[in-house]
Amino acid sequence: MTTALRSHVLGGWLAPTDEGRPLFDAVTGEEIARVSSAGVDFGATLDFGRTTGGPALRELTFHQRAALLKALAGHLREHREELYAVSARTGATLGDSKFDVDGGIGVLLAYASKAKRELPNDTVYVEGDVEPLGRGGTFLGQHVCTPLHGVAVQVNAFNFPVWGPLEKFAPAFLGGVPSIVKPASPTAFLTAKLIELIVGSGILPPGTLQLVAGGLGDTFDHLTGQDLVSFTGSASTAQTLRTHPGIVRNSVRFSAEADSLNLSALGPDAAPGTEEFDLFVQGLVAEMTVKAGQKCTAIRRAFVPAQHVDAVVEAVSATLATVTVGNPASEGVRMGALASLDQPEEVRRSVKALADAGRIVFGDPDEVDVVDADADRGAFVSPLLLVGDPERAEPHEVEAFGPVSTILPYSSTAQLIDYAARGQGSLAGSVVTADTAFAREVVLGVAPWHGRLLVLNARDAKESTGHGSPMPQLVHGGPGRAGGGEEIGGVRGVLHHMQRTAVQADPDTLAAITGRWVAGAGRRELDVHPFRKHLEELRPGDTLVAGPRTVTQHDVDHFAEFTGDTFYAHMDAEAAAANPLFGERVAHGYLIVSFAAGLFVDPAPGPVLANFGVDNLRFLTPVKFGDALSITLTCKQITPRESAGYGEVRWDADVTRQDGQSVARYDVLTLVAKKSSQHKSSGQASSGQAS
Repeated sequence: MTTALRSHVLGGWLAPTDEGRPLFDAVTGEEIARVSSAGVDFGATLDFGRTTGGPALRELTFHQRAALLKALAGHLREHREELYAVSARTGATLGDSKFDVDGGIGVLLAYASKAKRELPNDTVYVEGDVEPLGRGGTFLGQHVCTPLHGVAVQVNAFNFPVWGPLEKFAPAFLGGVPSIVKPASPTAFLTAKLIELIVGSGILPPGTLQLVAGGLGDTFDHLTGQDLVSFTGSASTAQTLRTHPGIVRNSVRFSAEADSLNLSALGPDAAPGTEEFDLFVQGLVAEMTVKAGQKCTAIRRAFVPAQHVDAVVEAVSATLATVTVGNPASEGVRMGALASLDQPEEVRRSVKALADAGRIVFGDPDEVDVVDADADRGAFVSPLLLVGDPERAEPHEVEAFGPVSTILPYSSTAQLIDYAARGQGSLAGSVVTADTAFAREVVLGVAPWHGRLLVLNARDAKESTGHGSPMPQLVHGGPGRAGGGEEIGGVRGVLHHMQRTAVQADPDTLAAITGRWVAGAGRRELDVHPFRKHLEELRPGDTLVAGPRTVTQHDVDHFAEFTGDTFYAHMDAEAAAANPLFGERVAHGYLIVSFAAGLFVDPAPGPVLANFGVDNLRFLTPVKFGDALSITLTCKQITPRESAGYGEVRWDADVTRQDGQSVARYDVLTLVAKKSSQHKSSGQASSGQAS
């Protein structure tokens, strides 16, 4: 008696109330589990996420959520051998399993890292610059992003049972929105193992991650305008879900990643014998055989200059002939089975349509030699390479979701771009060339139809992750038939789960809402130098005013001699007079910044550990001999670091001359010790306050 997969909803595990549908080992054909969501109360599941998971997440800052993602990645890394073992039953080789499992763990780590670098240690994300809405500076606008008070319903495909759910979950979690994961049934047993490990870790707050094993029932009937749906699968299913009355009625955010006839183009310069030619062949074979070609980003259309077609066919066929197909647990097997027993027949139907528009030059759709497995019981298909007619519709419309690719000849760059567009939208494309002019023309020509483009050549090949690897720092999605949506994508993926709101207010109110001091808001001049304050003691608006210091010709001459900066505007009176921007000799911009630092730095050791940079430096008005400079330094933003004894403080620096005119504006970035921190060595402090 096989075990039915359980859903994890309402804070506990729930077994289905019926027998469910059988799931099979892709290698042996053995029934290994059953799946059904019978008995799940979908309305209550959504409500549990909204009322339990949502509030728990929204109490955490971006950095606290990032720390949980990092901890979760570490936990999964310790248990990845368990995931590899289950993954083998999906037909995956160990390499395929690592691609899926380690790729998913890598997404968690990448998001945790980006959050700490690019997101504030706060619950609100302030986007863009403050917009002045009036002449007097008392009416301002600012965009802020806050978490939606709903649930992210994530419908996943069968080909990446670990990476797929994690690449949807990570940005939702960082954005403060709980997730409901719905895996594709054929490989749901692997996703269920993943969720079992996550829940068992106890790392995530209750209600932030739920699993529905089986169908989604009437889930969409219970969606609100605060919920989101993210889907990976076929274009036809995406169309059905996108037009569901519950989604349309409530304007539910819907993102789809669907069918994609991805391309790889070999440049005319990449003739046989070049490194680029070899890279193209290697990449095409890898995309056909990794995960048995069941990747949404796999190369389906391989565009080759007409004069190189025969050479490419020969080279690819020779490499494919070395690929051993069979039981992924057996030594030497490079390609396992398709993920479900239904897939081989679907691939054969698609290949028949493609062959009508061309010819098969490697492999037999009806015959495959396998190692340590029964080809009739498992979901095995031979790698299949075709040469097609790019003027026919089939190569640009039919996707065989397996180890299948079609070589399509082209004779000009314009023709290549035209053929690429006939795919009506793709997730990924690659251009293999050392010719930068060709690369530019092709990339800009095909970009409107692609979500991601890789230019591969001898220079970047060693570091390149390859054609088919989505990177969490970049968007993963594509226009048209590819779904029109995006997954992952760094901070973009996080903000997809948040509401962007334009806030209009006076400076003090805007500062209170955002937690950041803005120009025009009140300042507090302190009795003690702000560099004497620990992180917990500082507040946005804390201000130091220092100066004046008069700039002399001797200062400018000395600075020029000392630094070697003898630009004519500073040293040549006649040339400077002829410059309409100056009219006479002026001070160096960096001299102004240096004088400002001399005015605001407190030299004694203290809580300020380091000055680690300057942002947004602008020189606004020339400084002439005799001008007297003052500095107004205002605490602008405080970002504690969760796991360190210090935090980051951003200061607004406004350097003015005697008439009150700003001559330079910039942000000073410092590291400031927490009061309880032991990081107060005099060596650190004294070097840190050097500007």
